[in-house]
Amino acid sequence: MPLIRIWAVEHALASGIAAPVDILMAANRLAAGSLSPSERCEKPFTWRVESIDGKPVRTASGQIVEVDGRIDGKSIADAIWLAGPFVSDIEKLLSDPKLLTPLLEALRHQHARGTLIAAYCTGAFLLAEAGLLDGRLATTHWSKSTSFQARYPDVQLRASDVVTEQDGVLCGGAVTSYQNLALRIVEKLGTAKLAAATAKVMLIDINRVSQDSFIDFSRTDRLEHDDPVVARAQRWMERHLRERFDLTRLSDHLAVSERTINRRFKQAVGAPPLRYLQTLRIEVAKRLLEEKRLSLDAVCERVGYTDISGFRQLFKRVTGVSPGEYRRRFAR
Repeated sequence: MPLIRIWAVEHALASGIAAPVDILMAANRLAAGSLSPSERCEKPFTWRVESIDGKPVRTASGQIVEVDGRIDGKSIADAIWLAGPFVSDIEKLLSDPKLLTPLLEALRHQHARGTLIAAYCTGAFLLAEAGLLDGRLATTHWSKSTSFQARYPDVQLRASDVVTEQDGVLCGGAVTSYQNLALRIVEKLGTAKLAAATAKVMLIDINRVSQDSFIDFSRTDRLEHDDPVVARAQRWMERHLRERFDLTRLSDHLAVSERTINRRFKQAVGAPPLRYLQTLRIEVAKRLLEEKRLSLDAVCERVGYTDISGFRQLFKRVTGVSPGEYRRRFAR
């Protein structure tokens, strides 16, 4: 009877604590009665909700969640579920020794015991702080991917992925990836058929693999820098979006060398100017597809592309879906 310990910290989403419980409960019911007789079993999953001090936790919305006990790194468990805190200032969270010291120690103990460890969104930062992601695959919320990679260069970050898994450590991407993460636990501690049946009952897309189509470039930490030259270059690119990009022209406008522009762009936003511009153009195209009833040709022209076939290919490579599919999903 697999035991999953759900570790709740202050400011976690209430759904990040409740969702795995609901999914495990649904899997239990299916396993007990809805599957074929040969695959039935009685309550294959049990769980406990635990906090650092064993006291109720206050979620990001202010809701108080009761817990079953205190977090203990030496306690028996088949899986640990870490409910990531829903905070905008991750650096402040990571400077809190009252939270980090006991939590990171407990995570290390459980991983050393061979326990499956799962976390989503900002929870990946906590796994990385514990050293559990060094040299391993990971994902996190798309808006924090740049700061994550800068802070943990030894982690093999796959910011586009919804779920990653390596050596018993599972990471989920932005917020509701906890649904796919919980189903992965059902699959690993139960069966793939049980996970698929649970996904169908709960209307969860078990094959959701990419965050790319949801990324809002204006809200990513790639724009969080204090380089005035790069900021001027970004504004210039926005004004000349429809025009063919010319690095020499940009360097003349900024009165700095092309080499300097390339170097400072990579330092500030993690990409050279042309790649940044491509991302900017795709982001503007996404906004046009969402808000305007423009033809694809018109959208293409407004963001500086004359080859619609090439634009389609680039759009799909960046977002994971075609322009038409993106419009069907997100048009207002």
